[in-house]
Amino acid sequence: MRIYMVGGAVRDALLGRPVQDHDWVVVGATPEQMLALGYKPVGKDFPVFLHPRTGEEYALARTERKTGRGYGGFTVHAAPDVSLEQDLLRRDLTINAIARDDHDVLIDPYGGVRDIESRVLRHVGPAFAEDPLRVLRVARFAARFADFTVAPETMALMRDMVASGELDELVAERRWQELARGLMEDTPSRMFTVLRDCRALDTVLPEITTALSDLQRADKILDLIDRCAATGQPLAVRWACLLANTLPTPGETPPDTAVRAQNLSERLKTPNECRDLAVLFVRERRNLREAPAQSASAIVGVLTHCDAFRRPERFDALLACLEISDGAGALKPLWLGALQAARAVDGGRIARETENRSDIPERILAARCTAVSASLNSPDASGQP
Repeated sequence: MRIYMVGGAVRDALLGRPVQDHDWVVVGATPEQMLALGYKPVGKDFPVFLHPRTGEEYALARTERKTGRGYGGFTVHAAPDVSLEQDLLRRDLTINAIARDDHDVLIDPYGGVRDIESRVLRHVGPAFAEDPLRVLRVARFAARFADFTVAPETMALMRDMVASGELDELVAERRWQELARGLMEDTPSRMFTVLRDCRALDTVLPEITTALSDLQRADKILDLIDRCAATGQPLAVRWACLLANTLPTPGETPPDTAVRAQNLSERLKTPNECRDLAVLFVRERRNLREAPAQSASAIVGVLTHCDAFRRPERFDALLACLEISDGAGALKPLWLGALQAARAVDGGRIARETENRSDIPERILAARCTAVSASLNSPDASGQP
């Protein structure tokens, strides 16, 4: 039995990046031997075990054979006679196909170290084409490693995979998982440029293809997405900014665009917070930008439509979207001051003092408008409409 560290831990150590998790490959062992040593089995599709003390994953060396379409159409063979080189051959990129033994010696049969030094994302072998998810993984790695380029032969292979229709087999959950991880990388714009360049965008996110095909418009959109990353925005803000700046078409009303944002989010099965923030920002973006130049009642109306009284944290995320997308950061103090003033209105007291219950909503609204108006006229009020 021989144990090797493999994959991302080896790659990131060579790049001088923090190592988050360790993955291990075990060569020459059987499941029975692993169980006898106290490892706990967790894999259903192939033998993977958790170390009894560290909890890290140890997988038996394995090979894979394509038996059907899509990312799940594989038969896995794990046995003591599977070599380390055979196991590494099934991996996606050369930079992920490097192993390190217990003497700190690198095993690099496919040139991963060379490609790390050259800053190249290159597929290991022909088996790359058997898993359509790898197209999205390469795009995600391009977003993580901004100084790497995709090897021309790998880009050509990815285009062939797209043309074959293999990507159509990817289920929504797997598409979103890779897109979300790419959005949270340091340079998410590169994920979209790689998907566009290999012609996968039409399959993965056809709704935004038109916007990113216009190179001048695309540069502005992708720079905006990278600003989301540079300012440490959460996933929901990054998704909302992407949709708000790619979905609108000339002459389309915000409510219509909001419906398309909802449909896209639901098609990809995004988390509710991502879907809801995207829909809300697409619908209210213009009002968030323009209402402060109108009246206190317009401001209260937007606060109400955005459910800001009950969801102030989401409203704060909306303001982050506005600042990134429209450069309207100066409006944030105004909006937060207005929200604070409106929330300070004692709705319970107004309800107790109002004889006709049907008048309560109107009186609370009037009180909020008065409070917001006072906030806007306060010497401490900041921000210019």
